[in-house]
Amino acid sequence: MVRAADKLLTLAAALAWRTTTAGSLVFTNGVFDLLHPGHVGYLEAARALGDYLLVAINSDRSARGLAKGPGRPVAEQRARALVVAGLAAVDRVVLFDEPTPRELIAALRPDVLVKGGDYAYDAMVGADLVEAAGGRVVIVPFLPGYSTSLLVERCRAAT
Repeated sequence: MVRAADKLLTLAAALAWRTTTAGSLVFTNGVFDLLHPGHVGYLEAARALGDYLLVAINSDRSARGLAKGPGRPVAEQRARALVVAGLAAVDRVVLFDEPTPRELIAALRPDVLVKGGDYAYDAMVGADLVEAAGGRVVIVPFLPGYSTSLLVERCRAAT
């Protein structure tokens, strides 16, 4: 069994790991603040699209730039990364500090790029890079009723 902490990679380690993977790499990214069943279903669906799933997680600084709302992210970056890495569907996790994962996608050259149902194809960062290299771009539908923003609102309303 691979421990969650052992799945966390630096950018350099992620690039080295990529060279050792024999099979298709699925890439997705996000903040993954307050993990919920929608996230789990999404990541399991993403993993089913290839041999390995690498999840890139926005650093705290990067996440704050996404205007998710005040006090977000709720969980700090290492905690978010460890929780995602603890899922069986996830093979590796890497944090990124840039506003988008475009440079990471260019460097890792995934075979499949996946985003959740709230994304439109033309808004998917890196889709052009993946398709130009012969890869696929997939939008996984949301599991209805689950949203981190709704969880945060419920928690704030309860206090």
